[in-house]
Amino acid sequence: MKFMILIWSDEEAWAKASPQEFTDMMDRHRLFSRRVVELGGKIEGGEALESQQMATTIRGDQVTDGPFVESKEALGGFYLIDAPDKATALAIARECPTNLAIELRPVWDTSHI
Repeated sequence: MKFMILIWSDEEAWAKASPQEFTDMMDRHRLFSRRVVELGGKIEGGEALESQQMATTIRGDQVTDGPFVESKEALGGFYLIDAPDKATALAIARECPTNLAIELRPVWDTSHI
């Protein structure tokens, strides 16, 4: 089964982070990548995202610079993982580093449609 781990973060806190704090977070993500395998999963993909201020919002025919909503919570990145079941995916997601929250969602299998 495939699951998306959405990493929500506080961009203001990251803007104030020291270089060492940033390095520590990257080290935690490298550790997380190893833990995924140890827990029985596989990372299929993932990326860090630029600040939500770099976003472009498209609503119908209207295109605007900036995020859809102004919020302290910003989608900071994601992992696409493969796990044998939801319990394993949840165990993996609980170890994903963030300074705010993690959202776990099953990927909708539309291959049969």
